[in-house]
Amino acid sequence: MIRLKKLSTLVLALLTGFNLFAADLFPDGTPIPDWFRDTRIASLSSLGKAYRITDYGVAQDSNRIQTKEIQAVIDLAAQNGGGVVVIPKGTFLSGSIFFKPKTHLHIESGGTLKGSDDISNFEIRMTRIEGQTLKYFSALVNADGVDGFTISGKGTINGNGHRYWQSFWLRRSVIPKCTNMDELRPRLVFISNSNDVQLSGVSLINSPFWTTHLYKCNRVKLLGLHIFAPAKPVKAPSSDAIDIDVCSDVLVKNCYMSVNDDAVALKGGKGPWADKDPNNGGNFNIIIEDCTYGYCHSALTCGSESIHNRNIILRRIDVQEATRLLWLKMRPDTPQHYEYITVEDIKGNASNFLFIHPWSQFFDLKDREDMPMSHANNITMRNIQLECNTFFNVRKSDQYALKDFHFENLNIRAKNGSYDAALIENLVVKNVHIQTK
Repeated sequence: MIRLKKLSTLVLALLTGFNLFAADLFPDGTPIPDWFRDTRIASLSSLGKAYRITDYGVAQDSNRIQTKEIQAVIDLAAQNGGGVVVIPKGTFLSGSIFFKPKTHLHIESGGTLKGSDDISNFEIRMTRIEGQTLKYFSALVNADGVDGFTISGKGTINGNGHRYWQSFWLRRSVIPKCTNMDELRPRLVFISNSNDVQLSGVSLINSPFWTTHLYKCNRVKLLGLHIFAPAKPVKAPSSDAIDIDVCSDVLVKNCYMSVNDDAVALKGGKGPWADKDPNNGGNFNIIIEDCTYGYCHSALTCGSESIHNRNIILRRIDVQEATRLLWLKMRPDTPQHYEYITVEDIKGNASNFLFIHPWSQFFDLKDREDMPMSHANNITMRNIQLECNTFFNVRKSDQYALKDFHFENLNIRAKNGSYDAALIENLVVKNVHIQTK
């Protein structure tokens, strides 16, 4: 039996003329490896001994911080050669915990790992945040240099972010130019310098800051995740669902994302000499597919801390309430190159179909006298049925060059359906129907 989502994809493909049997290629024409088609969930039995935290002195007490007790279970598993740390049914309150090589996290149905709403329960370490490598607060769940790391189960990691969000907006009302980092708050999950990572099944909710941050990781699969942070009544500021930062070969599949910021943001560094810093880099071979979006600022964003993104695919997506479908943040103090990006087989609602503007928040050229030039090229948007306010929200700027964009098989209903082809060198438009509402 064909599953409903696959059936809807088939119908959409037939309506738009998309060839289901075409070779599966990255936007630059290179073949997509079979690795991206293998979506099997890692078997718990293959990951080593199970360490159920309540068997090792961790109490089922949702009011008591048990960071040290939970960390002790992780350390014990590592000392014994590895294994799976299991969060059973119940709520367990913690500050930052750190997974070691050959250890994993499994959260059973009804189980919740809940973050403390007191920042003093989170360690300050060298970490990566907002395109910089510096000392800052660790996330609730951290894994650095843990190849093969998995987070699995049907339970929840709850960032308990309400107090942090309220404090952020109060600070902004007093100090309007305060940055995200000035209001001290942790991320939910931070995985760095790790290969062959898999996150599956769990709910990641109410993060105080970014929800899932991947840095310098290769071959990462995020499968069937439920990622949520509210846009009201208190907005969860900068609660990006997934931040991909200097990574290659990343698959995001069958996930639900609804957050008060970008759903998937590609990062990699910022500043006038960002491309010279070895801590920075590009994102390559990223596929986001078969996902559903609730509210978000953008379905796919390049920037604002980003220097090079290549071979990026967003496809077979149901967008329910996005402010932008594709957002290219062009930062005037940072050299950027966004290339070979394909957005296809999309349906739903977004206020803006394409949004390209200079991004000048916290602009700082430091000691550089000239403004670095940026580029966006080989951007394809096709097989899309979308209702929006503005179809083509693109601003002209001397700081960047736009080239080789391709619009094909678009059925758009928009308040403002106009576009200026002169803003993009070699804009190809084929079978595009725009109905003004």
